[in-house]
Amino acid sequence: MRGVAIVAMPCPVAYQGDTVSKLVKRSQRGHTIIPVTRRKTNILRSRLKVNSKALSYVEPVFRPPAEWRSLILQVTNGCSWNRCTFCEMYTSPQKAFRAKPLDELERELSALSLEGVEPPDRVFLADGDAMTLPAGQLKAICEMVRSAFPSVRRISSYCLPRNLQGKTVEQLAELKSLGLSVLYVGCESGDDQVLQLIEKGETFESSLEALRKIHSAGIKSSVMILNGLGGRGLSEQHAVNSARLMNAAQPNYLSTLVVSFPLGTSRFEENFAKMASTPFVELSQSELFLEMETLLSHLELERTIFRSDHASNYLVLKGVLQRDKAKLLHQVRAAIRDPSAAHLRPEWMRGL
Repeated sequence: MRGVAIVAMPCPVAYQGDTVSKLVKRSQRGHTIIPVTRRKTNILRSRLKVNSKALSYVEPVFRPPAEWRSLILQVTNGCSWNRCTFCEMYTSPQKAFRAKPLDELERELSALSLEGVEPPDRVFLADGDAMTLPAGQLKAICEMVRSAFPSVRRISSYCLPRNLQGKTVEQLAELKSLGLSVLYVGCESGDDQVLQLIEKGETFESSLEALRKIHSAGIKSSVMILNGLGGRGLSEQHAVNSARLMNAAQPNYLSTLVVSFPLGTSRFEENFAKMASTPFVELSQSELFLEMETLLSHLELERTIFRSDHASNYLVLKGVLQRDKAKLLHQVRAAIRDPSAAHLRPEWMRGL
């Protein structure tokens, strides 16, 4: 399929009455955008630096909200792991994992550079975990990007901790020298029991090892933790051990998203029913805030940019930890005491 990949997280939403400017702003906030007219699609391609004539995508394609103005280069399709029970992003048949051949990527970048598009300064390597590719292949991709667009100053990618097990700090540092600046690491939790129940294929230690390797290579890490992932029964240990992991790793960025189940909870609940002492019970809004209070209370970070402003979050939180810890805790506790006065995101505005 050929077409623009203007998406952020699952749950597509079409905004039929929006102007192009509003669509771009929604994309900035992390909303999934499906333009409904050819004119809006073409303008959005230009505004978001993507040209469908040169780049091919197997859709849907996902990227972090912060990469809203990056050129999306799909170097792999799907996720090499694709077993996490909470994730529906890569479960459709066309999203079976596959690496795009280097010669195909080279043709796409060459064609794009000749089409007169505005030279991008940022490139995001899609799909779910492009860092699973061998270090030599990633090096070749970064070199192709820099050759086609010398203007690029930042290359980023999703990364599973397991993607780095066979890569050395020296190899990662070489990729850093070629522009790889940010890795988005979905740790989801620092609690080994929760990680086992969701079939993440990671542990506290494997996540910490990967984050330390990223730091040693001089690459910035942006970590995601899922609020509510352990349900009611494992909420406290999920929050406490996630904070413990972040304290040990000291990531550059930390984001929290609320776990959501657009296709239902049956697949997710199955492991809890078989392996946990209590069944999975989804957290209420007030319980999500209590879990966030526990997480923030246990975080001891030196200089981490913290964001809880994704479209899935009821309560928008922004700050730098530790500097703003007291302020953020005050906001959460105020929302617990009186949700009606906390300027919460309405249910209809929430999404993945």
